[in-house]
Amino acid sequence: MSETNPRDALVVGGGVAGLTAATYLARAGLDTLVVNDGEPIVRRNAHLENVPGFPAGVNSRLFTDLLSEQADRNGADRLTGRVTELDVLGDDDPLFRATVETDDGEDTVEASRVVAASWSDASYLEDTGVDLRAAGSKTYVDVDDLGRTAVPGIYAAGRLTEIYHQAVVAAGDAAETAITLVHDSGTAFYNDWVAPAGYFTDRGREVPPACEEIDADERESRERESREVMREFFAEPHDEPQRTHPSLVDDELGRLDE
Repeated sequence: MSETNPRDALVVGGGVAGLTAATYLARAGLDTLVVNDGEPIVRRNAHLENVPGFPAGVNSRLFTDLLSEQADRNGADRLTGRVTELDVLGDDDPLFRATVETDDGEDTVEASRVVAASWSDASYLEDTGVDLRAAGSKTYVDVDDLGRTAVPGIYAAGRLTEIYHQAVVAAGDAAETAITLVHDSGTAFYNDWVAPAGYFTDRGREVPPACEEIDADERESRERESREVMREFFAEPHDEPQRTHPSLVDDELGRLDE
């Protein structure tokens, strides 16, 4: 089954970078789809440290669940599957068509722009004109300082661009790339700010695009909802067992077969 209407943005990869990019894109009003295959690498961590806002660290599976919830709440859609091919349709105003393998068969997704955040798979980019660079067993995507590749409309974020292998770095890189995409799309955007009532208007200024002013009642309502959501996520230990590196699983299975 294929989607009939092109998305504003297709994000390939549902790890820290992909989900962060999706949140920013969806909050800017772009119709955003995340396609993810398998388990994000961050979920293999026994405990995730050095993440702002979690002074004692956080369960890595729970952290990814929180990112998924955030993307969902802000309007991004998610599809489980693997992008096997990305075609560039047109030159002056390109459209991108992704072939996605799912458990139910094969889907086709079209989008005006694409964010590659699929560490460590870049094979679907091979025929797009994006500059790929091999380094040992890894393949990286070359980007400019703001996440643009050599192909207009294709962006890359996270470890796929050979940034430091840290969750917070991946999140920041993806946020910057997503904002770059938003600006390139022509979407009216100033900053994603929620300001107290009168912050702009009491100074005779219009509220800038993507900003909003909220009164005290709305602020208290949002803070209350924030506390409730976080309590729900942290009420019980995460029920997903700790995963190990796939290569270790393969070694163990090999020993069992001997």
